Amino acid sequence: MKDIYTLSDLQNWSDATAGEQPPLRLAVCGDPVAHSASPPMHNAALEHCKIDARYCRLHIRANELEAALRLLSRENFIGTNITLPHKAAALSLMDEVDEHARKIGVVNTVVVSKESRDASGESRGKLIGFNTDGPGFVRAIRAEFGVDVRDLRVMILGAGGGAGRAIATQCVIENCERLVLVNRTLEKAQALAVELSPMLKKPRLFGPVPPLEAVAWENEMLARALQNIDLVVNATPIGMSKSPNEIQPRTSPLPASILRPHLMVFDTIYTAPRTSFMLAADEAGARSANGASMLLFQGALAFEIWFGREAPLDVMRDALRKNGIS
Repeated sequence: MKDIYTLSDLQNWSDATAGEQPPLRLAVCGDPVAHSASPPMHNAALEHCKIDARYCRLHIRANELEAALRLLSRENFIGTNITLPHKAAALSLMDEVDEHARKIGVVNTVVVSKESRDASGESRGKLIGFNTDGPGFVRAIRAEFGVDVRDLRVMILGAGGGAGRAIATQCVIENCERLVLVNRTLEKAQALAVELSPMLKKPRLFGPVPPLEAVAWENEMLARALQNIDLVVNATPIGMSKSPNEIQPRTSPLPASILRPHLMVFDTIYTAPRTSFMLAADEAGARSANGASMLLFQGALAFEIWFGREAPLDVMRDALRKNGIS
């Protein structure tokens, strides 16, 4: 099996995967995708459960996503995961969307269902979209910090789309104590705040600070906002390393000088055991965790969606650890 396949491979899938056993019937689609640790995690689960399929990486560019998804549906795929930067775009390309994914507004898990026919009359599988980002995040926070999101005041960095949007929406669904949305483009965070506002289950005025607001990405303003925050989440690629071997990525989304010891810091990046954001948290005396647990729980939920059975969580966790993800 190749490390990475492309749209060109999908267009000639029989030739590109000739001799592969078990057949490649699951994938992760993204740009970039080389860093993804999903294949070893899912392949361990598939082997453990004696499922006749393997999982691979597909490097798919933005202008290739629709074509790639349609090809998956014609090549007997079971499904696929969707990662950056395609999660929002994938929503409109689905034939059906799970209610939770529609509410969140992004898709990260796709099921290829029984065959249907497209507008040209050609037989293909129906694409059904789901999202495991939000539920995976909630489980990860509980596992890493021993608390529930509903009891926390949360700040999300990178709340403009993708995982940040999914996490923000899940926080509102969980009825968290407070939610602060931060994005380099403030207008995107403000738009999401307006969209989420009707979902709030708390009064619009709640104590000395609003329960939901968008804040500009400026250190002085963020420092003030952090005084009323328990959990800070990095949902951006800032600080992402190219491989698990790169222990200290160069850039942190926030400097240690504005972090405080009472904070919990969660970095959705998992390609380094101690990300740059976690190192900044260490300097400030705050607790921190990387995104390995979120990856694990997302993956387990996707497995359960695809196969309708409980995922072998310990097997998947061990596979991640063997590949330097912990």
